[in-house]
Amino acid sequence: MTRYVIVGAGIHGLSTAWHLARRLRVTGRGSGADVLVLDKAEIGAGASGVACGIVRNNYFQPAMRELMAHSVPVWESDPEAFAYHPVGYLQIAPPVMAEDVAGIHASQREIGYDSVLVEGVAATRAYLTELFADWQAPGVSVVLHEKRGGYANNRATLRGLAAKARALGVDIRTGVRVTGLRVEGGAVTAVETDAGRVGCDQLVVAAGPWIRDLWAMLELPTSIEVASVDTPMWTFLALQEGTLGVDPGEFTDNAGKPPPVVHVDSDAPLHDDVDGGLITDALWGVYYKPDFHFDGVQGGAAPVPVTRPAEQVAIDPYGPASPEFAVGDDFVRMWTSALAHCHKRFEGRRRLYRREPSGGIGAFTPDSFPVFDTFRQNAYVIADSNHGFKMIGVGDLVAAEILGEPQALLEPFRFDRYSTGRVHPVSHSPFPWS
Repeated sequence: MTRYVIVGAGIHGLSTAWHLARRLRVTGRGSGADVLVLDKAEIGAGASGVACGIVRNNYFQPAMRELMAHSVPVWESDPEAFAYHPVGYLQIAPPVMAEDVAGIHASQREIGYDSVLVEGVAATRAYLTELFADWQAPGVSVVLHEKRGGYANNRATLRGLAAKARALGVDIRTGVRVTGLRVEGGAVTAVETDAGRVGCDQLVVAAGPWIRDLWAMLELPTSIEVASVDTPMWTFLALQEGTLGVDPGEFTDNAGKPPPVVHVDSDAPLHDDVDGGLITDALWGVYYKPDFHFDGVQGGAAPVPVTRPAEQVAIDPYGPASPEFAVGDDFVRMWTSALAHCHKRFEGRRRLYRREPSGGIGAFTPDSFPVFDTFRQNAYVIADSNHGFKMIGVGDLVAAEILGEPQALLEPFRFDRYSTGRVHPVSHSPFPWS
């Protein structure tokens, strides 16, 4: 019997375990020995372990901005343990997104989040060439430069979180697969695993893209009604990410320092860097950063739908047996051409793209934003809708709610928003998570 069982040793599971152990000790209501984390493979075996690691506040949705503003100080609290690089974050966008970006900046100012807004084609170009002498992308008219944020090294972050949790007595058991849940009297009383049954008073589900399977074990609906339309609860998208195998130390700003994480959205025609052919004349977007953990310039573009029904999606989307989720030639062509579109230094370097596992898949909710809520009386579900890694502070908020302290920051992410119509606003971004 364990008081608190957490399923998933990724960013949310480990953060929740650490913060819960801290709160139990401080309040005298228990200790880390009351907390058990289970993972079917190993720490960071899923989405958190292949995350690009970007930390940003850049969201059109007010509730997401406030949630990120809570998480960034957690990253800043121990950069060394979390392998966190506070280099900042640049959003660069075209005229069609200018109003959205200005609104984000205004809201960031209201909550005290440090950022700089630059508007107009000429002012934007001057700002970017002051950062990067080789900047050459046409058609952008607004820059939002977040002075906080940056990126972290995925596996190193998770090792740091696990060490903090274990130091407080948390038991982390890997290689234990959850096979079912025992529900009695409307509450979860035990977790069934391939290593035996574990009784519990409280369950926390932090399973990343495997949320579909735990959701089914909780006997929750596979589809829901959103705006009078029957909608699948889970949609799977294949993340499009990769690494250009250049020396990451080559990608610096004009002062020779590590640059901010760069995110570019553009409606300028994107042409192939090799043969000049048109790739797209629709709105497109990419993100990238120099990353010594990935040993190159790492980043990605908008995800693509997994065409098979949710119930047929592979159980292990990150293993070598899942080549269907690997990025293809279309992504490589688009992303490397976009890098060359933005920076002269990346022209003609597609040959350096490294074909190795990256990205994986994400399980998205009907509105592509997280669900944080309690089901079956004592099963707290963290369904991050692929926003996970940057939200390291969610574990703190969840731990507080488990101990009876409702958190206003999590209220906009309750499950009943779909039935009540309290959904999050949608921006002009080509990315589903914006």
